[in-house]
Amino acid sequence: MRGKFITIEGTEGVGKTTNMAYVQQHLQAAGINVLLTREPGGTRIGEKIRELLLDARNNDLLEDTELLMMFAARAQHLQQVIEPALKGGQWVLCDRFTDATYAYQGGGRGIDTDRIAMLETWVQGALRPDLILLLDIPVKTGLTRASERSAPDRFEQEQQSFFERVREAYLNRANNDPQHYRIIDAAQALDVVQNQIARALQDILAL
Repeated sequence: MRGKFITIEGTEGVGKTTNMAYVQQHLQAAGINVLLTREPGGTRIGEKIRELLLDARNNDLLEDTELLMMFAARAQHLQQVIEPALKGGQWVLCDRFTDATYAYQGGGRGIDTDRIAMLETWVQGALRPDLILLLDIPVKTGLTRASERSAPDRFEQEQQSFFERVREAYLNRANNDPQHYRIIDAAQALDVVQNQIARALQDILAL
């Protein structure tokens, strides 16, 4: 039986790393074999692309180049990691996927979403996540959290208005596709956040 594909999305400082571990533990407790991965990255080549994308010194990287690099890393990731795992019956839990491209490159950068959709179809075919957990938090709160953990990367150096557009794009996608998205209020205490996540996982575990 083919595995399920779950992604965790959100802007900076929403707690993706902590809650990725929680989702993994929750699924494993239900007897499910889970593969954790991330985007951009997940493969040797994908991680090299990630380094280029996040390097704060690469402030001359063009928007189109950024978009194409995201999908180049994704093509490698899908063929080498995600598809083989799903075909083998593993569930895949991914830290960001194509919804992040619609949010960051589409919403944040203002790239036409039709162009993103064209690349999505080319690289992914019909593959889409079975469940998208969107961790949502006010942008200012998230940026404050992110600033406390490390030096800002190339994306984190953007202005607050950039992340407001990213958040708006995420929420628009979630509201337009309630079948696949679950919006998690990540501004709450961690136990409350994880209770929301547990409820969101109930439906996919029941399939």
